[in-house]
Amino acid sequence: MDPRPLPPRLVIDPTLHPEISVELRSSPHILRLARSGVRVDTAKNPALLFVIPALLMVIAVATSTPALLVPGVGLGLIVLFRWMALDGTYRSTRRRIRAAQVHANRFILPEDLDYPCQRLLRRAQNAVEAIMASRVHRDGLIDTIDNRVSLPEEVWQIAQRLRKLSAMHAEHGKIVPRELPPGMEDAFKPYTTALDAAWTSLSHRVRHLEKYAKQVVKADKVYHAHRRLEALAAKTPEYQQLIADTVRDEMAHERIRELADQAAHVRKLFEESIAQARLAAGELIRTPSREQDPLT
Repeated sequence: MDPRPLPPRLVIDPTLHPEISVELRSSPHILRLARSGVRVDTAKNPALLFVIPALLMVIAVATSTPALLVPGVGLGLIVLFRWMALDGTYRSTRRRIRAAQVHANRFILPEDLDYPCQRLLRRAQNAVEAIMASRVHRDGLIDTIDNRVSLPEEVWQIAQRLRKLSAMHAEHGKIVPRELPPGMEDAFKPYTTALDAAWTSLSHRVRHLEKYAKQVVKADKVYHAHRRLEALAAKTPEYQQLIADTVRDEMAHERIRELADQAAHVRKLFEESIAQARLAAGELIRTPSREQDPLT
């Protein structure tokens, strides 16, 4: 098994029209073709497929050879169905490539990033996936920053900056010689420092996102326990009766208090975990989204 982590998923600008977004997301291979500059050859005419069957029928009529007419008609029907399939595929592919070329700056492919940037983007995507899959999110208990809108936008901003950083890394590697002449190190250092600062800033931003995800996962576990406790709470009278029937009254009161205290304790843990998740969401909005981009 390959020990390398999975590459990041395709990222599309969340402000793009939903129909266009679905179109782009459904054809990653078309996006790669468009990114590589491939163009659909409009010089090819599928109608040329009819030349052979048409020629057979013309010969059959001209030479009064009915034996050629049947194969000509049969071949013509086969070519007709083939042409309909090819023409539909051709037009669909051309439409998708055109859409990908028009919106080339509105999506980011894994291969647009170098390996370190791919890993960082994947971490951001994993964090968002954990948040969106949580029960506390689905039940609206932590959605203080409108996760459905804010988190895709956060990933898009991170992906855009990583694409820019990857391109500048590649450019920097081509320009700067591996072995610098003596005394020239300081002249190149500010450029390397800028790239390092941008990487540090993005790493910090992703860590904030992961911190939020960890708090959400923690809140989700407590919420799960809280819901189970609520199910038990509905049966409290049965447990009270069980205790009252089996022990003395003073012991029954003590056990009943223990049940109530345990329920209150779990409820407090749940409320604290929700508060911590909301605090992490607030930090995500206040800090990373307002950091200055060192590359600018």
